[in-house]
Order: sequence, then structure tokens, then C-alpha cells
Amino acid sequence: MRMTLAATLLLCAGGVSAQDFFTLKGHGGPIMGLSVASDGRIATASFDNSVGVWDAAHRPTWHEGHDAAVTAVAFSHAPALISGADDFRVLLWHPDLDRPTEVTRHKGKVSDVTLSPDGRVIASASWDGSVHLVPVDLTAAPPVIGKAQMLTGHRSGVNAVAFAPSGALVSSSTDGTVLIWQPQGDAFLSRPIVSHGFGVNELIVTRDWIAYGAVDGGTRIVTHEGDEIADFTLDRRPILALAHHPATGQLAVGDGQGYIMMVDTASWQITRDFRATRAGPVWALGFSTDGATILAGGIDDIAYGWPVASLDLFSPGIAGDRSFLRKAETMPNGERQFMRKCSICHALGPGPSRKAGPTLHGLFGRAAGAVPDYPYSETLDGSDIIWTEETIDALFDMGPDHYIPGSKMPMQVIAEATDRADLVTFLKTATTGNAQP
Repeated sequence: MRMTLAATLLLCAGGVSAQDFFTLKGHGGPIMGLSVASDGRIATASFDNSVGVWDAAHRPTWHEGHDAAVTAVAFSHAPALISGADDFRVLLWHPDLDRPTEVTRHKGKVSDVTLSPDGRVIASASWDGSVHLVPVDLTAAPPVIGKAQMLTGHRSGVNAVAFAPSGALVSSSTDGTVLIWQPQGDAFLSRPIVSHGFGVNELIVTRDWIAYGAVDGGTRIVTHEGDEIADFTLDRRPILALAHHPATGQLAVGDGQGYIMMVDTASWQITRDFRATRAGPVWALGFSTDGATILAGGIDDIAYGWPVASLDLFSPGIAGDRSFLRKAETMPNGERQFMRKCSICHALGPGPSRKAGPTLHGLFGRAAGAVPDYPYSETLDGSDIIWTEETIDALFDMGPDHYIPGSKMPMQVIAEATDRADLVTFLKTATTGNAQP
């Protein structure tokens, strides 16, 4: 552990308080997105289909409304929250609304959401290749949501969208382009400012520059005309998260190998390069309101907050202790099939779980759709399927999309009959004990 004697002396000297490092625990799946409100509240988007909103004491309020993994979340400057998910929907959460309201619905997974500087337009990016712009009045009671305008200019999925302070819109895509959109009458015209052979995953847009993170491990800074300012390409790929704190000039970069690189945007120098995870990627980043803390999420069910000033004192925090990350030879085949295909959504033990799917405890002989208080799809609610060796085998032989079309289960097929048989054997034991993966 790197935080040993040196860190202890620094804490005692008053340089860093013990409260500066913290964790946000409670989700039932990996953390896919982060946002920090002007009042310090933190929103976390998770694979468990929920959004957590954490107060100053790090107590969560759970926002349930999506039917699939929540991938993006953004606070507005009004008391509202926007989220996007793998269920293709963008939802608005507002104190004046009894339930989340659908802002727009894409034809593919939602990859990013944001709000215009004047608070009047919600923009969302999707793997369907489009950007949706939705006019809103968040000051009305209840808020008023207008009709979505669809922008299509990329050749494939749109990964990120951001507004410039001027109100111009910037988007990036797996097609390797970054586009700037300018309004012209009732339409928007786009012009490319970046075009290369690697998909662009992330964007930060300021008045003077645009930062983008790409699949090739590059974090590049360009002007609004596309002229290069800086290039921080490292042999770590892909870039999966960016965060910017304007007041302190910090740019944080998270990658697929678990590092957080900190860049000073005044000098365009790397100030820190922190190994945040022992295994797995950094999927989400955010700064505290004062810029003193960097928040990160990854494959753990936990979000972490580290003091920027003492990052070098800490060992990796995101453990990546998912069993499916273990070497295959360390697990029996049935357990390996479960860990790879099922464990991220399903618990094995009794009791409530915040995972995206219902617990599998007591699975055999149970009717599908019968776990109390779990929000099943209409397909499974009241289903006549009984879970047996035969029906579980059929589920993974055909895949949930064919065996129970319309359910919320993601497509999972196990082609080999011996693998399915080993999974069933494992489940017959694991779902009757007290296992808690």
C-alpha cells in the first residue's frame, strides 16, 4: 500500500485531511457515468439500471426508471438531472415531476447527454448515429419538454456530444470524426474539424479549445478550427473518460488500462499519472466543485474520490474484483460460464440486491418473473415458464431474445451443450446456498 508512513505524516501535518478520500457504495453494477452539481451533489450512472444522487454526507437517493444500464448522466443548473441508457431513452428527473419523464427516444443506445449553456436545450448522442436536440423549459412548473430535432452527419455511432460556451454543438463518433454544428435557420450545418482512422470516444469543449479522447489512446487538443495545440498520445488505449475543471485548469483523462492522467491546461503539461485500478478500465470521471478531488468509476460497484494534491500517495483503488476477470483456469467451467455471462446482473444469495437483474437464489422450480419487488418486463410478469435444467438450457441455447422475446435480459448465447450443462450444474448448487457474488 503506497499510502503508508509518508502519507500518514502528510495527514498529520494538515496537508491532506482524512476525509479527502472517500467511496460511494451502494450500486449493484459498474459505474458508467459521473456528474457533479454546482451544490456539490454527485450523480452516478450504473450498469444496475439506476442513477444514484449522493448528498454532502455521501448518502444516496436512488433514481429508478431505466430498463437497461445507465451510461450517461448530467446535472443542469436548475434542480434537474438528465440520464441516458442502453434502453435508448433519455430521461429527465425533476423535483416537480412525480416520476422520470422521457425527453426523447433513440433507435440505439444512448452514449452521452448534456445541457446547453443557457439551459434551454438537452442534447443526446446515440449509437444509432444521431444527435437529438430537445428544447426544454426547466424553470416552468412542471418543466416543459419540446419536440426532438435529429441531427445526422456521422457515418456511424455518436459517442459524445458537448456544447461550446457560444452555444455551438460538437459531436464525436466511432467514424473517427469530430463535427461542429452551427444553426442556420431551422436547420444545423456541420463541418468536420477532426478526421482520422480511430473512433473518438470523449469530448471536452471550452471557448478556446476542444479536447478529444480516441480509441488509439490519444488525447489531443485542437482549436475550434481543428489546428493542433497538444497531443498526449500514450501507449494505453482506449481513452474512455474525460473531465475538466475550468477554474483550476485541470483536465483528467481515464483509459482502458485503469490510469488517470492529469493535465495542466495552462502549460499543457502532464502533472500526474495515477494508476486508479488494479484491473479494468476507468469509465467515468468528474471533479469536485473546488477541483480538489477527482472522482472516478469503473468496473467496481463503487465510485471513488481521491484528493488531487496527494494522488501519488495512493495505491489503486478500483479493485476490479469481478470474478470474470480471473484467469479461466482458476475456475471450474460452470462457474466460469456464470461469471462471464450472468454475474454482472445477478446475485446468487438471498435478500435484496441492487444488481440489474433479480437474484437467482432459489432459482430451480421457481416461476419466471416471481421474485418479489423486482420490476419485470411485461413478458416475464406472470410468465408460465418454470426454471428447470431444461428451460435454463433452452434459454442459453436460443438466447433470451428468442426464448423470451421482449424481456430485459441482454442477448447471451452459450453455443456448446457441455458449457450449458456445466452452468446448470453450477447453478443447482450455488443458488441453494449463501453465495453472494
